Amino acid sequence: MATGRTHRPATRSRGIPEATVARLPLYLRALTALSERSVPTVSSEELAAAAGVNSAKLRKDFSYLGSYGTRGVGYDVEYLVYQISRELGLTQDWPVVIVGIGNLGAALANYGGFASRGFRVAALIDADPAMAGKPVAGIPVQHTDDLEKIIQDNGVSIGVIATPAGAAQQVCDRLVAAGVTSILNFAPTVLNVPDGVDVRKVDLSIELQILAFHEQRKAGEESAADSPLPGA
Repeated sequence: MATGRTHRPATRSRGIPEATVARLPLYLRALTALSERSVPTVSSEELAAAAGVNSAKLRKDFSYLGSYGTRGVGYDVEYLVYQISRELGLTQDWPVVIVGIGNLGAALANYGGFASRGFRVAALIDADPAMAGKPVAGIPVQHTDDLEKIIQDNGVSIGVIATPAGAAQQVCDRLVAAGVTSILNFAPTVLNVPDGVDVRKVDLSIELQILAFHEQRKAGEESAADSPLPGA
């Protein structure tokens, strides 16, 4: 079985801008939905609308992949699914460990979308001895004492941190020392990592605060619109 440690994405992906890489999963999600409905081709305008971008940006992004579509026909859905999956490294198996099996970690473990998108939850790890051996999503939780061995035995290069903020940096350091080179961080803290290690941060509270800002601004605009003009 291929693992994330021994198989890397195509090297030409290094020439793709980060902004384009960030949009590829959006295109893949829209294309997968089309594929599930047996739609054979899609225009750049239709796909751009489904992905939430403009069509000019989509065509530019796809040019980095060497895909230009056919005038009057559009893009072949199945081929684009394969091409983007290959560029993202999803045509292989990526073993992932989740560290911190509280409510959030357990929810991530139970998420059914990992396997269908090229990711295999290889292990669940927690510092609580009472959690050891307890099955979550059909996978027995293992203790953090065995973290390094688990990573080495499973050839893991992607780690997910769902611990409290205070424990996140120590867990991160151990993951990196054991050979993990990509981390998805759900802990509400900034992680310090050496060069060559990629970190993606997911902070739900920050996203909610941004939404609160927009709601407050909309409320202010509505209040201003309802107020009578001076001197009226």
